[in-house]
Amino acid sequence: MAIGISTPLPAYKVSAAFMASKAESLGFESIWYAEHPILPVHSDSPFPSSEDGVIPWTYAHFADPYIALAQASGVTSKIKLGTGITLIPERNPLVLAKTVSTLDLFSGGRFILGIGTGWHREETTIMGGDFDHRWTQAKESLLALKELWTKDEAEFHGKYYDFPPVRMYPKPAQKPHPPILIGGMAPRVLRRVVEVGDGWLPNRVTPAVIEDSRRQLDALADERGRDPASISISVYGQPADRQTAQDFLNAGADRVVVRPDVRETEHEMGEQLERMAEAVL
Repeated sequence: MAIGISTPLPAYKVSAAFMASKAESLGFESIWYAEHPILPVHSDSPFPSSEDGVIPWTYAHFADPYIALAQASGVTSKIKLGTGITLIPERNPLVLAKTVSTLDLFSGGRFILGIGTGWHREETTIMGGDFDHRWTQAKESLLALKELWTKDEAEFHGKYYDFPPVRMYPKPAQKPHPPILIGGMAPRVLRRVVEVGDGWLPNRVTPAVIEDSRRQLDALADERGRDPASISISVYGQPADRQTAQDFLNAGADRVVVRPDVRETEHEMGEQLERMAEAVL
């Protein structure tokens, strides 16, 4: 089974090097870091995962995912390195292209770009994103990234990103580029996956939703002349339970990412990872 592990918040209490090395030694297939660069003190945006809408205090305590994954890369050789997710409207594609390429190259082609557009209006706005049209902006960003990754001289002319021919090196190790997984449960997310992505990265779903979505993805891929097998489903943020993971895989998922609880020390985290591996691998 392809079982990945996400990182708990605060994401800097336990080093990424320890987390990744331990996870790889236990047999986890991938390790994932999320991001929030900042969290506005004053906000009217409700947190989508709670009944009262209150944002957990831990959401101000994210490490930068790319620096964390670079540290993880340096002490591992097999485990895949993913972002779950990169808030793509909050990053300029000209900078992000080089960051992704460098990490993928130095890790030996192990990077997975999980992207999303976020739920926090104030954060997106502060960081330069267009919240009301964030998926349109995200699509432009992905198209620009692909140009930068695959062409010696790349240019792009869109509403949000507009640049003349430029050279961007290094190119990523994976060809044509690292896999792009699109997160979220928006009404058009599956169509977006087939249009510009390589997989879907859902959270808060059931095996029944995965089974139905797999059928939809296959049909959409056929419509666009794409091989349905080239489009993956990675179910994110699940408990470490073997039967739950197997149910998702049987429903059509290719990967299940389990979530640990917060632990303050590497010793505590190491013990938890051992218990999780025993429970799910």
